Amino acid sequence: MHHDVIDLRAFYYQRALGRAVQRILRDRMAVLWPAEGTTGMTVAGYGFAVPLLRPYLARARRVSALMPGPQGVMGWPPGAPNRTVMCDEDAWPLETGSVDRLVMLHGLETADHPAALLAEAWRVLGPGGRMLVMAPNRAGLWAQSEATPFGLGRSYTRGQLDAQARAAGFVTERTGAALYIPPSDRRFWLKSAQWWERTGTRIASVLVAGVVLAELTKQVHAPVGPGSRVRVPSPLQVLEGIRRPRPAAPSVPRGPARGPGI
Repeated sequence: MHHDVIDLRAFYYQRALGRAVQRILRDRMAVLWPAEGTTGMTVAGYGFAVPLLRPYLARARRVSALMPGPQGVMGWPPGAPNRTVMCDEDAWPLETGSVDRLVMLHGLETADHPAALLAEAWRVLGPGGRMLVMAPNRAGLWAQSEATPFGLGRSYTRGQLDAQARAAGFVTERTGAALYIPPSDRRFWLKSAQWWERTGTRIASVLVAGVVLAELTKQVHAPVGPGSRVRVPSPLQVLEGIRRPRPAAPSVPRGPARGPGI
């Protein structure tokens, strides 16, 4: 089952709880990737990552939002040239190695083929590229509630997210959690959301968070196995004949040619 872009847009931009979630996740991302540090970079998002990408519009060289076909696509940002595109989860319209920063929100948990999705993310990331994956926490309250987008699709533990990333060729740099408030529209929880986040990241267990996250880097293995060895002569060997002339090989005398027998 996939998300619907209309429901996602309504949650993040029209519902008070969604706007609180947007601020919380965007602040966590800004700690890892400050906007001023992405000057001249290519930043991309997959799934429904547009709530997290706005801070990078002014600094990054290029910002793109990829949305899976079954989910649908919407224009973004409003009032500016569109930066969203609809694509297959295993075929993105991005060049290999062209992305510096990639964030995945509401993408992995609903993917038909998670391994193929992560393989495509690995392809588009360049040397030193980083990816931030946010997924519902299996043990959290948010994964149990169908009133938010985090209750749809597969949920993950931190270990499961790390194992799937390593199987795709990524190295986990750090893991964490977010959304320590319950999935409630009550004013008390919304007003105290930032306080709960600050407290939760310091003292609370990941088991009570609604989202697990992992920052990953692309791992490239050195070539192994037999190969053709090419021997390159040193400059002294190339110039050896000039520095020390070698005598010509002696010529071998030939006898007189014999005519045909009589």
